[in-house]
Amino acid sequence: MIDVKSLKINDLIDFFEQNNLPKFRAKQVYEWLWKKNVSDFEQMKNLPKNIRALLAQNFTINCIRITYQIKSKIDNSTKFAFATGDNLYIEGVLIPSSNNKRVTACISTQVGCPLGCKFCATGTMGFRRNLTAAEIYEQVFLLNQQAQTIYNRKLTNIVVMGMGEPLLNYDNLITALDFVTSKNGLEMSPSRITVSSVGLVKQIRKLADDKHRFNLAISLHNAIDSERSDFMPVNKKNNLHELIEALKYFYQKTGKRITFEYLLIHGITDTLRHAKALSEFCKNFPSKINLIEFNPVQHIDYQRSNPEDIKKFYDYIANKNLVVTIRRSKGQDINAACGQLAIRKQK
Repeated sequence: MIDVKSLKINDLIDFFEQNNLPKFRAKQVYEWLWKKNVSDFEQMKNLPKNIRALLAQNFTINCIRITYQIKSKIDNSTKFAFATGDNLYIEGVLIPSSNNKRVTACISTQVGCPLGCKFCATGTMGFRRNLTAAEIYEQVFLLNQQAQTIYNRKLTNIVVMGMGEPLLNYDNLITALDFVTSKNGLEMSPSRITVSSVGLVKQIRKLADDKHRFNLAISLHNAIDSERSDFMPVNKKNNLHELIEALKYFYQKTGKRITFEYLLIHGITDTLRHAKALSEFCKNFPSKINLIEFNPVQHIDYQRSNPEDIKKFYDYIANKNLVVTIRRSKGQDINAACGQLAIRKQK
């Protein structure tokens, strides 16, 4: 049967009209599905019993569910494994600020990832499928509930930085985030949502043309073309020169400063030569740089940079009048690197 959440509002209106029922019922169903995220037609209490039965005869409601969660004893972050309706696993994280004034949800857009970045646990899974718009949205809905239970406050921010490349699932991503920001959904401000990409040039230009108000982050990790191609194969078809031009276009169209995520991997990305390349790259547009401590991943032979090299790298960038922050690793005691928990649960 068709998943009712795959239908647009006009499809539901057509369904009700074809069954000689008032079209306002379609709007009621839509509110139950997205505003309240129900998992059963019987929960739609303001619909007559015969309409609930008609819906159940024609449609199903596929929902993801939380199957496992673990909270860090180090920094209070909480990681979740979600199971999809076809028993595949994805993961999400709640990250509270040190003073609990902010709670950020990190969500996934794909089961696995097709890009094969050598430092990434998710990449070792291969690629299973894109998540539906509903599955992306439901992560936010469920994590918002969990934030209130665990941290006593609603989500303040969302980062689309979990499993998968968001811009390879563009249409479902945008549909889901539209619900997150709309009155039919969670009514969150788009300015509190950041979409992360490895740097897909065509999709970045499309994001700019479509005039979405989400923030953009680029998982850069190396600003030397040949080296980036070696451990991020996507760079071979989206090289740094093309990426610069696409990001200039994005800034021109949106006026939004771009964030760059940069993993510090010992001997691979953390020398002063790399710092110089990064600073030259980021001078092409207003930017913010997040230097990230690498979380070691089982079966991946990379190591975290030592504190002295991190400081030297940071000082070099800061002295170039660039906005730079060191982001300390979160959840080291709960399989923090993206994909590790989902891999474990899938096995």
